[in-house]
Amino acid sequence: MSLNIVRYEHQGRAQWGVIRGSQITPVPGDLATTGDFIRGSSLPELSKLSGATLELAAVKLLSPVTQNQQFVCQGANYRQHMIESGMDPDVKSYNMIFTKAQSCIAPADTDVIKPHVVKFLDYEIELGLVLRKSIHGATTITDANLHEYVAGAVIVNDYSARDVQIPQMQFYKGKSFRTFGPVGPWLTLLDASSIAALKALQLKLTVNGDVRQNDTTANLVYGPAETLTELSSVQDFEAGDLLATGTPAGCALSVPSPAKQKLGALLPEKKKWEIFFKVQAKRTQYLRNGDVVEASISSADGSVDLGVQRNRIVAEA
Repeated sequence: MSLNIVRYEHQGRAQWGVIRGSQITPVPGDLATTGDFIRGSSLPELSKLSGATLELAAVKLLSPVTQNQQFVCQGANYRQHMIESGMDPDVKSYNMIFTKAQSCIAPADTDVIKPHVVKFLDYEIELGLVLRKSIHGATTITDANLHEYVAGAVIVNDYSARDVQIPQMQFYKGKSFRTFGPVGPWLTLLDASSIAALKALQLKLTVNGDVRQNDTTANLVYGPAETLTELSSVQDFEAGDLLATGTPAGCALSVPSPAKQKLGALLPEKKKWEIFFKVQAKRTQYLRNGDVVEASISSADGSVDLGVQRNRIVAEA
């Protein structure tokens, strides 16, 4: 069973609701954060929720992940994306982990603000996992018990300022400008019978209608269970925290092959980055003001559908 949950604003109040088609059934109670909602609700009870409904058009959708939750990310987690990122997938044998600032979390359909200092703004569609309960210590998580730790899934777009991330070696800063982490439009809750769908979801991203990324989670290199097991030995998690599982190939970023990188390492630092900026400036795939990015994730049979994100790129005021 899966169930789509929205967090929305109506008459000045933030609230949770079950969405069915264009109708929202409000969830009773004052649940301020994603963690509060996860801890205070159960999928079987929510699936039976009935009563007065609201039209989707009458509310403002908010991010189903609130800004108090941790935002942890996997990098280069699809083989072809490793290659286009200048990595040798037969040599890289580690799970790349980084974080984004919680303040970059935004509603799914938000305008993404392109800062004046950013020339090379990139997109990265990702499957996001929302945790069901806290993890305080090394824990072994398997496909068999994953549903005990993962409450559901969301669409994440890991927008990235490549001219900050790469030359400055600043993943955190380059990926954490405000609005660089839209989440939603809804949270799809999953139970033990539907959690296996996470292994076969189709990710698709378009820019102005042109397909840029199109792949399936079957091609993840490090899956959710092994990643959470690894991370549990490093840090604590709480219910409602977000893990973004990496993006497929098709990003705007162009990185030299491993062989060319070795040659580039012999160049003076200034010359190396002059070449980097020259190469990136020729990439027409980078996002410009006015571009519209759409991201969708769903199973082939439609039983799990995370919805569609739509972001317009706008200049910083």
